[in-house]
Amino acid sequence: MKVKNNYDECLTNLACSIRKYFGLEYHHKSILYIDELLAKKQPDNVIIILFDGMGSRILDRTLAENSFFRTNKYKEITTVFPATTTAATTSIRTGLNPIEHGWLGWNTYIKPIDKTITLFLNCEKGKEEVCQDFLEVKNKLVNTTIADEIENAGVYRAKEFFPFKTGNAITYSNLDNMLNQITEETKIKGKKFIYAYDDEPDHTMHDYGADSEIVKNLIKERNKKVENFCNNLTNSLVIIIADHGHIKVDNIFLNDYPELLNMLERTTSIEQRAVSFKVKKEYLNIFVDKFNELFGNYFNIYSKSEILESKLFGDGTPNELFDAAIGDFIAIANSNKCLVTDGDDVLFSQHAGYTDDEVFIPLIIVDKTKND
Repeated sequence: MKVKNNYDECLTNLACSIRKYFGLEYHHKSILYIDELLAKKQPDNVIIILFDGMGSRILDRTLAENSFFRTNKYKEITTVFPATTTAATTSIRTGLNPIEHGWLGWNTYIKPIDKTITLFLNCEKGKEEVCQDFLEVKNKLVNTTIADEIENAGVYRAKEFFPFKTGNAITYSNLDNMLNQITEETKIKGKKFIYAYDDEPDHTMHDYGADSEIVKNLIKERNKKVENFCNNLTNSLVIIIADHGHIKVDNIFLNDYPELLNMLERTTSIEQRAVSFKVKKEYLNIFVDKFNELFGNYFNIYSKSEILESKLFGDGTPNELFDAAIGDFIAIANSNKCLVTDGDDVLFSQHAGYTDDEVFIPLIIVDKTKND
């Protein structure tokens, strides 16, 4: 299979450049032009702001060519596979590929408890209560971030900002509050790493689509406010990225195809546009043919051996939960289709497939240092 993700120049590699600058070990290639810029400018403040869902192609359709984001877009790079927040934000926060950290998708099968878990919510797929069994094995996934490692080393400072409580992150109430808190953090003396996550425009995209007016306004607002924010910074390097893009989808409900659904050993997992199937043994030899008969015009389906050989989830030492989590086959959308089963959210716009709108993300670099 052809892998569109460039694991020499993706979110993982950007994170490795950050690790390198702050004296941490890194296990993948860093990005040379980021390394050279950091080495030359020696900023006190290295700031990454991630806008969820703000893919490169979407950005170019939304903003004028002379806009702040587009003017400062160094280039577009790829996200990791799959193009989803769970996998991508964990890679930028750790410097590891999805195969290593294990956070593969919104719903991921966890073998030790034989359950498919909505990872960010700590609950079983389709349920609302916290799954205590998962909490007991959650440490098998990688949970320590770059910011954690910098803080634990005690040489430099690191802070993360989120719109909700997670780990040691600082919470913020809105975009202005996030940017104001980052500004205050930059005023503290010394070398520091700052990572900020914004759940927009993704949150609104899911309901209205990437090209809706409400989403366009969210992107334009961020373009303007981040420009004002950057204009007031000194001795800082700001990197603005996304985790993935979006595409308006047409949902296919697997309950309408009982012959295929009956072949499955458990519910589907990972994502609706990057769908993992665990197939009953008696159907392993016929599942692909049946799937292609039904959905071959919309998805490419790959066996576990093809996935492993292609290094679709990146290279590195596999997380101990990885092998079971990918199942027997993964179907990747090359169209606008989603495969929805019980427990899945039915959304207007989605991601994790293999269209350019989903895979390519902007790498925006704003140099606010004084060094030549």
